[in-house]
Amino acid sequence: MRSKKSQAVLARLKQITGTTTDASLSSALQVSPQTLSSWKGRDSMPYALCVDIAQTRGISLDWLLLGEGPVQRHTPANHIEHAQPDTPREHTILALWRLLNEDDRCAIQCALEEKKRLRELELKLAEMASHLSALQHSNDI
Repeated sequence: MRSKKSQAVLARLKQITGTTTDASLSSALQVSPQTLSSWKGRDSMPYALCVDIAQTRGISLDWLLLGEGPVQRHTPANHIEHAQPDTPREHTILALWRLLNEDDRCAIQCALEEKKRLRELELKLAEMASHLSALQHSNDI
């Protein structure tokens, strides 16, 4: 993607990732600050990254790339959002969710995705610690 609007795309990426600085955005996108700086210098954003972010976060590409339309992309009628809640807690959460505006929904989605990412990292860390312990134990024998 090459256009004079890449700064606007970066601003929208900051919005959906809940970041305010280039350094925090590069961390959220899992790219180096130099890479982000390079994109800004070339006035270019990798289209594949934008598509990936839009897919994983349920963001509209029209909104992300052009700033047009709703933030969230439209979901099919059979999407889980329309499924019946299984518990009273899920019913309450869904009712509250529907009262939120798009920006608040996006912020909550970003926070949940970050929580999931942290949980996955914790599991990997525990697995690595277990392997390290086993290696240390085998070296002691």
